[in-house]
Amino acid sequence: MEKKIDTKLGIVILAIIGIIAGCQMLSYSGTISITLPVLSGVPKVVEVEGIKKFTSEEEFKEYLSKAENLRWTGGLGGGLEMERAVAPTAPSPAPEAAKTPERVSTTTVQVLGIDEPDIVKTDGKEIYFSPSEVYYWIERSIFPPVPSGKTKIVKAFPSADLGLSGEIDKTGNLLLKGNVLIIFSGDKIYGYDVSDPKSPVKKWTLELESNNYLVGARLFQDKVYLTISNNINVPRPCPLTPFKIGDVPLEIKCIDIYHPVVNISADVTYTAMILNPQSGKIEKNISFVGSSSSSFVYMSEENLYLTYSYYGDTIEFFYNFFKEKCQDLIPSWLISKLAKLKDYDISSQAKTTELQVLWQQHLNSLTDDERLKMENEISNRIGDYYKEHKRDLEKTGIVKIGLNNFEIAAAGEIPGSPLNQFSLDEYQNNLRIATTVGQGFWGIWMIGGASGESANDVYVLDKDLKVIGSIKDLGLEEKIYSARFIEDKGYLVTFKQIDPFFVLDLSNPEKPELKGQLKIPGYSSYLHPITKDKILGIGKDGSDVKISLFDVSSPKDPKEIAKYTLDEYWSDILNTHHAFLLDEKHQIFFLPGSRGGYVFSYKDFQLKLVRAVSDISAKRAIYINDYLYIIGDNEIVVLNEINWEEVNNLEL
Repeated sequence: MEKKIDTKLGIVILAIIGIIAGCQMLSYSGTISITLPVLSGVPKVVEVEGIKKFTSEEEFKEYLSKAENLRWTGGLGGGLEMERAVAPTAPSPAPEAAKTPERVSTTTVQVLGIDEPDIVKTDGKEIYFSPSEVYYWIERSIFPPVPSGKTKIVKAFPSADLGLSGEIDKTGNLLLKGNVLIIFSGDKIYGYDVSDPKSPVKKWTLELESNNYLVGARLFQDKVYLTISNNINVPRPCPLTPFKIGDVPLEIKCIDIYHPVVNISADVTYTAMILNPQSGKIEKNISFVGSSSSSFVYMSEENLYLTYSYYGDTIEFFYNFFKEKCQDLIPSWLISKLAKLKDYDISSQAKTTELQVLWQQHLNSLTDDERLKMENEISNRIGDYYKEHKRDLEKTGIVKIGLNNFEIAAAGEIPGSPLNQFSLDEYQNNLRIATTVGQGFWGIWMIGGASGESANDVYVLDKDLKVIGSIKDLGLEEKIYSARFIEDKGYLVTFKQIDPFFVLDLSNPEKPELKGQLKIPGYSSYLHPITKDKILGIGKDGSDVKISLFDVSSPKDPKEIAKYTLDEYWSDILNTHHAFLLDEKHQIFFLPGSRGGYVFSYKDFQLKLVRAVSDISAKRAIYINDYLYIIGDNEIVVLNEINWEEVNNLEL
């Protein structure tokens, strides 16, 4: 009788192989001397652990041959999502009589003073707005749609003079520096002189080459910091030509590209650079190899951090599992062959194929009774083994670039994968990062009757990206839905069926502590500090948008002191923090929905809907003095913040 080999056990093993196949674990060890590229002057030699430059194109190809199969490429995942800042709230005189506004909101960002691209910008006099048909950011799509339409330039101050000043025949995310409006439009970046809003003039164009994608940008101290990802061309991985300035391409040589000392699942090359917004010139650039999985950029006033995640070595995992837990089930010949296989100098793909062949040979040698017993034994043992070793299998590599000299300052790794840029935060020279471990394996273990368990961790790393403290196993069997770090405190939301809201004490970076937690229905996907001890959460409860106000004045006993369920299925705030606006002077915040725009008061720490504007496809809101401008795809509505009456509107 022909043996049955398509058993549930076979599916379990082969499925696990397919998920973690061939990914090499990154280990930073040793001290490597590297020369960082500069565009002028003498290159400076620094020493950074675990990362070095390629010496030739042949070495780059050899590195790729040992990496796993190229997977989908999504660029720097979270792109650049930074914590939002509250705009200054100086007292304002009668705004309509003033020549210049006294109070102007800024885009909600992660780090105060570091601006982020968005579809709306204002200088207090004009509003610059790109319609909603443009793409938001690379993190949501590998191939963003080609922008269409026009960027509107609207005279906004005083509010009585609201009107269309001019248009630019390009759309996309915007940055505004002085009289230069930067438009990130598909595969091109434009710089426009908007000194005369009625007649904007194009100053420069930067065009991305094929297979290059913009994954993030920041504006800080008169410079724009860009990050571009390039899908690696295996037959010819270098030189890189990420973009052209005018008709002149920028070429990055093979010997100017950095990589981890140990192979990872490399499928993209990242190039970080400094752009002069006035001239459109690139002043400095650094390129290095990475993985496109769970990659994010976070920027502080001192450093730029880039992360990428990858799985560990399949062969090493199964060899150790069989040797430590299954010697009574697995024949010695199979363990012996795996011991040799894991040390072969061949690609991960080849090793995985050989593992599949060896496993199939073993299955063919078993009777039905033997397979049934082994199926149950291994399903139980591998579940327990994975719980013990999941942090060995899932890693996130981190590269730190100092802004003062734009050199690689450190490289490191931590277990798990971050959710987005809000998972990272720098405070007093330490990096805090929240990760989820095990979410990539959900469902696989259920095939074999075992249960894979995810967990959530927070790590504190020093200036050299060495782990000095950690909190582990927060929200078992759940994953992170939002994170926020505020000075020496951390706030984390995990979710599966209920929403645990965790309060972390990070005042001692070497001994961070979980202080308290609160379990409530639903979840918060964005957290925003209202005051030092009041945190606003915006998320979902069932099919509705939910707003929660948390009191964390007693870290051991956090409370939900107010909540509001909005009859909306979605808000752009769940997709991008840029859609949120806080006005501290009037103690209100704005929330866009699919049915209109909503203004909430948090006075006396109660949530009250003070104004709703219907029949507008609301996207953003800004304030100028005491007037709130709600900006929709085809209309701008202006409200007086004193009495919430509509004072003007403009069809776009």
